[in-house]
Amino acid sequence: MKGDEKEGKARGTGLLDLLAENENYRKIILGAGLVGIALIFLSGFLTNSGKTQQTAVSPLKTYTAEEYETHLETELTELITKIQGVGSANVMVTLEQTKQSVYAKEEKASGQTTKDQSDGTTRNETDQSNETNYILVKGADGSEQALAVTEIQPVVKGVVVVCDGGGNPVVQQSVIDAVTTALDISSVRVCVIKAK
Repeated sequence: MKGDEKEGKARGTGLLDLLAENENYRKIILGAGLVGIALIFLSGFLTNSGKTQQTAVSPLKTYTAEEYETHLETELTELITKIQGVGSANVMVTLEQTKQSVYAKEEKASGQTTKDQSDGTTRNETDQSNETNYILVKGADGSEQALAVTEIQPVVKGVVVVCDGGGNPVVQQSVIDAVTTALDISSVRVCVIKAK
């Protein structure tokens, strides 16, 4: 058993000695090491350039309620005019509410119960108070702003479509299906009328 271990070590050591003694093998090992180091530096360079590109991406554009209405009307007009039999179309979108921001907040509730046992009767009085604090974040310029968790987009109240093919029931149904699917609203909120 010990003889096998010594023989294995001798073979391993012999292989390293053989590689170290041969000039060609040393050049190959040295070249492979240099290529490995070059690849490590190259991967670090490529990773850093990828991070720079990610931070350069601009955030999504936010719309005011009026801009959002106009954007929806434009998109729906382009979509509806592509439906067979519609012809030219005008679209009007009305919104139920404007955009709302929901901010991160911390709520604390405290309560106090007091017992009054004067004149032989027991009365319990509970006094509760709630305190709400918004979580603030400091900007790069030192200003403080509430931390926005999410923004609730305006809700579509109704859509009116006036188009050349609005008198045809098949075209009307196609337009209603397109608008209800695009905006995720019920068909009751969509009106399709024939243009004069």
